[in-house]
Amino acid sequence: MAQRPGNMRWPVWLRPTAGSTAANMRAAGHSPWAHAWNLLWSFWVFLGPLFQPLGAGFWWSLALGYPVFLLLFLLSSVRPAAEVNGYVGALVVLTALSIPWNPAAWTYAVFACAMVPYQGSWLSSAIRIAIIQALLVLEGIFMHWPWYAYLILVGVCTSTGTGALVGRITWDKNTRLRMSHEQIRQLAATAERERIGRDLHDLLGHTLSLITMKLELSRRLLDADPDTARRELAEAEGVARHALAEVRAAVTGIRAAGFAAELASANLLLRTSGVQLDPHLQASNLPEPVECMLALVLREAATNIARHAHATLARVSLTRVGDDVRLCIEDNGRGGIRAAGNGLHGMQERVQALGGSLRLDSPPDGGTRLDVEVPLAAKAVAHDPDLLRAGALAPVRVRHAT
Repeated sequence: MAQRPGNMRWPVWLRPTAGSTAANMRAAGHSPWAHAWNLLWSFWVFLGPLFQPLGAGFWWSLALGYPVFLLLFLLSSVRPAAEVNGYVGALVVLTALSIPWNPAAWTYAVFACAMVPYQGSWLSSAIRIAIIQALLVLEGIFMHWPWYAYLILVGVCTSTGTGALVGRITWDKNTRLRMSHEQIRQLAATAERERIGRDLHDLLGHTLSLITMKLELSRRLLDADPDTARRELAEAEGVARHALAEVRAAVTGIRAAGFAAELASANLLLRTSGVQLDPHLQASNLPEPVECMLALVLREAATNIARHAHATLARVSLTRVGDDVRLCIEDNGRGGIRAAGNGLHGMQERVQALGGSLRLDSPPDGGTRLDVEVPLAAKAVAHDPDLLRAGALAPVRVRHAT
């Protein structure tokens, strides 16, 4: 099988592996290249001439040391976390070898402090950061640095290392929370499948057995007693119709999604994405088709907020307005939605299938507001798939602030 061009650019040992920083960023929906912006801080290593007269050793230390630094930085991003400690140690050695020729090379040590991995114990990571700083201070004493250089070195290394460590701990907690969320969904799906299996077995097992017996009896009586055979066939038909009605009722119950349950799921999803959900529910006991539709709209909207909005706050309100129910979902994200995608079209179909309306307001940098209004008395179009396939639905109205 041919390799993709993206895989041909890099050798195997430079491709992101499972558990690496780049792989984790990609799994969370972020571009691994965003991590490379941190390299901008490495420009300090070129400021050595500000601290001592320029010599050939400075250029040699840059020509040999900086490419090694870039390689170690790349490896720490694409290799497993278990290997990162080795790259951190290599950066410390590179720092010690470069400082005599370029005092600004202690910048490498700042990156080493920021790269210290979190492996379940913040104390262990903090001790590694402190050891790196202690080694730098000892070399500074040997090099007779001025006293204020130690303050700058310790302050920058401590703040950078602590900030990176806190970020890794937060990332680890959010990852575990997302995994717990997925496990809860999987367990719930498994339990629901088992329930459906039991219900269908209880519902159809006896009924199909009864139909089979009546059909066998009808076949045997077809020549000997046609009237009784016809009566048995009619009873079998009645049992089959009754079973069909029960199956339809069960399927309707399976497809229905409770709004309260969906709101709890949305709250958990948004919380794992760093978004606070503020719910205001002033309507209850909604008709089943309406509640199911609103729950599906909420699920789609919450997924969009978590993935694309870059928001910190979301609000959900459900109120009754006369004979209608109104759902409002808004966030303080980046907004700027200019076209209705598949998700919005799906929302629009569900809303208009019940005779309702949907409006989207998404000004750039002004957040997004979704308003859905549906009559409590659902229309028959909700159950007519021919009208949906015929394109009888109006396009989603997207309004932008001017």
